[in-house]
Amino acid sequence: MSTSASAATAQPARSDDAVVVVSDLHKSFGDVEVLKGIDLSIRRGEVVCVIGPSGSGKSTLLRCVNLLEQPTKGSIHVDGEDITDPDCDIDDVRSRLGMVFQQFNLFPHLTALGNCMLAQTQVLGRSRREARETAQRNLDRVGLGERGDAHPAQLSGGQQQRVAIARALSMDPELMLFDEPTSALDPELVGDVLSVMRLLAKEGMTMMVVTHEMAFARDVADRVIFMDGGVIVEEGDPHQVIGNPREDRTRTFLQRVLDPTHVDPGSVDAHYAELHRTNPAGIAPAELGAPQRGDVGGPASPGPDVR
Repeated sequence: MSTSASAATAQPARSDDAVVVVSDLHKSFGDVEVLKGIDLSIRRGEVVCVIGPSGSGKSTLLRCVNLLEQPTKGSIHVDGEDITDPDCDIDDVRSRLGMVFQQFNLFPHLTALGNCMLAQTQVLGRSRREARETAQRNLDRVGLGERGDAHPAQLSGGQQQRVAIARALSMDPELMLFDEPTSALDPELVGDVLSVMRLLAKEGMTMMVVTHEMAFARDVADRVIFMDGGVIVEEGDPHQVIGNPREDRTRTFLQRVLDPTHVDPGSVDAHYAELHRTNPAGIAPAELGAPQRGDVGGPASPGPDVR
C-alpha cells in the first residue's frame, strides 16, 4: 500500500445519524492479525459496499459489526450502543440488525413463510397472525409472494437467498448486513437478488454490503471501501474508487476483477507470497479460527414447526 493510502481513508464521523461507528478495530486469529485498526462510520440511510481480495478482512469486519466475531481491540457502536461493552445486551442489538450470509441458512423443514415467521415469534414475541402477515408482506416485497408454502429444496438458489432477505426484513431491522450474498449463486440468478437489494437501497435501508459485484457497488452504493491486508486502503465515491482509484493496489485489484483475461500473469504473486509467509498453511486469514457459516444462523436444530 502506498503512503497516500492513509490520506485516502476517511475517519469515522461521530454523528447523531451514524448507525455504525467502528474505532481502531483489531481482530486476530491466533498469531494472524486480520483487522489492523479499522475506522469507519455508516450513516442512517447510507449504502456502503466493501470490496477487496479474498483474505482482506471484509467478512471478518462485517461479522464484527454484530459481534459474530469478538474484536481483539477497539470499539463498535451500533445506534449509539457500544456492543463491545460486556454489559451490552447483544441479543437486543442483534434483533435490530438483519444479516444475509453467503449460504442461505434456511431451515429445510420449514416453508418459506415458516422461515420468515420463526424469529418473529421466538425473538420479538409476535403473535402467529402478525408474524404471518409480516412474513407474507416481505415475501411479496422480494417477489416470492406465491411461494410461501414452498420448502427450501423446492426453490432455486436465488429464490432461497431472497427468502433469506425476506426473513431478515421481517424483523424490521435498522441495518442490513450482506456477506457476499450472490457468491454462491449461478450467474443467471444473481440479478434477481441484486434487484431486491437495489430496491431496499431506494427505500432508504441502511446497508453494509461485502461484495464482488462491481457494477452493483458502482451504481447503488453511496460509498465504496476497498480493503486489503486488514486495512482500508481507499474509500470514497463509487465512481471515483471503481472508475478512477487513487491507490495502486486498488487499481491492480480492479483490473484483475473487471478485465481478468488481460492481466499480467503473476503480477500479484508477491502479495500472496507475503500472505503465505505469515501464514504457512496457506489459509485465508478470514478463515482462521472463524466458525463455519452454517454455525451461525443455520439449521443447527430442528426448532419449532412454524408453517
